[in-house]
Amino acid sequence: MAMASNHLRNLTRISVHRILHHRFQSLLNAARFFSDAASSVPQPQPNQQSSPPSSLKDYELAKFAAIADSWWDSEGPFKPLHVMNPTRLAFIRSALCRHFKKDPYSAKPLEGLKIADVGCGGGILSEPLARLGATVTGVDAVEKNIKIAQLHAGLDPVTSTIEFCCTTAEKLVEEGRTFDAVMALEVIEHVANPADFCRSLSALTVPNGATVISTINRSMRAYATAIVAAEYILRWLPRGTHQWSSFLTPEELVLILQRAGINVEEMAGFVYNPVTGRWSLSDDISVNFIAFATKSNSTE
Repeated sequence: MAMASNHLRNLTRISVHRILHHRFQSLLNAARFFSDAASSVPQPQPNQQSSPPSSLKDYELAKFAAIADSWWDSEGPFKPLHVMNPTRLAFIRSALCRHFKKDPYSAKPLEGLKIADVGCGGGILSEPLARLGATVTGVDAVEKNIKIAQLHAGLDPVTSTIEFCCTTAEKLVEEGRTFDAVMALEVIEHVANPADFCRSLSALTVPNGATVISTINRSMRAYATAIVAAEYILRWLPRGTHQWSSFLTPEELVLILQRAGINVEEMAGFVYNPVTGRWSLSDDISVNFIAFATKSNSTE
């Protein structure tokens, strides 16, 4: 609790909602300038199957199913996410409280909000969101992930109320489900079609609702750190966890979201300090970054 409080105060102190004011405005301008260059955004070929549409890659599902038992092992394959989680949560908490006019310092600042955690894995983000008062629906296409998430959440009466579903964002759209806020953290780099995926996220978000996406920049620095270092040298992640060609640049993500009816309002980077072993928010978006976006009232 103290760690989360320190992160939140640090977040407020550096005013992340202004951290990229000038730099991010330039990014938006660049996105608009290149809006006619849609072909520059990686767009895999559409799935030819006639089954319910999905932006998922089969080999990605198999990859994560193989390590599903390790979701709650803080020293296992998902250690980087466990270490990053307090910083991700601090950004989300601050951005959602500001947007929905909630008190970020209250015991349950997200109370009254319906939140979807798309690609929830074992529930390592879903659980703290529920503890902050949100009504959470965790969604993952890997059945083993959902079983692990249900089992772990069931150990605590507060988190046992989370609705975990083995399904996809696309299927939730077909069911007519909507949420005040939709999270997709470290997911978009694993889908086959980012544009289709973002359209599904938009459809799940209520008008004036929020969408939060975090991912990895397609930069040479990201290749060196997120793949070469993290997977092959430090072995924080299993080899093959990430494909550099599947990463999106911040400009590409802004464009894709704009075309899905979602406008990015804030962006911040995550920087790892090897001395402290912790992540912190920064204006450096060259590797890991997170975006907070909102859906217009007029968007259907």
